[in-house]
Amino acid sequence: MPLAAPDLPQTEVAIIEMTNAFRAENRLGAIAPNAPLHDAAQSYAEYLARTGTFAHTADGRQPADRAGAAGYRFCMVAENIALNQTNRGFETRELAQRTVEGWKNSPPHRAAMLQPHVIEIGVGIAKSDDADPKYLTVQLFGRPESLKYQLNIENRSGTLIHYTLGDQHATIADQTRIRHTSCVPQEISFDVGKVTSKFEARDGAVFIIARGADNALQVSLQGPTASASASTSTASARPVKAVKSQR
Repeated sequence: MPLAAPDLPQTEVAIIEMTNAFRAENRLGAIAPNAPLHDAAQSYAEYLARTGTFAHTADGRQPADRAGAAGYRFCMVAENIALNQTNRGFETRELAQRTVEGWKNSPPHRAAMLQPHVIEIGVGIAKSDDADPKYLTVQLFGRPESLKYQLNIENRSGTLIHYTLGDQHATIADQTRIRHTSCVPQEISFDVGKVTSKFEARDGAVFIIARGADNALQVSLQGPTASASASTSTASARPVKAVKSQR
């Protein structure tokens, strides 16, 4: 009896469908196929099949490097890989189901599938020349560079201000405006005296540090609505050189 042989392009389509169904179960939006991501995934799947290797850096590059080489201008990239082998072959849906279920049951692969900020996907599959049919699958997730968001900070306070964006500590000199770009919204906090003002920074936000009528430092937000809170804090941010723009 001949071994079952999957239709690889249809298997790729099924993997995308199953991935989007899994995201929907977790209240996340669907992701759309992207040609450069597919090309990068397919090329790497073929490399793994040809060389008998199996790792995210088997070719000496990172997933983002391969996506970039394929023409994908990225803000973020994530990758899943899978190896499936059997002595009886695979049907199309069976190979897709086994691949997706394996990723769902692996915490790091599951996390990539449920990354909330990716919007595009590419899947590539290649068959190795082993005696028993072996299929290498690569799944790439991406968010394009065009969807970076920007926020601005303007210091009118008359003094150096320490702030933290995500896990990065920085300073902004008086009469200085700094622009940051980022792939995803982050928390931003400003150390103003003994008070730390915290915000969820989103696209288009402009934070202005100035002195109020009582000469106390205060932070105001212009642009998109953002949540904010103030709390006493004795910790001070580690100062670094301020820059005009930062990725």
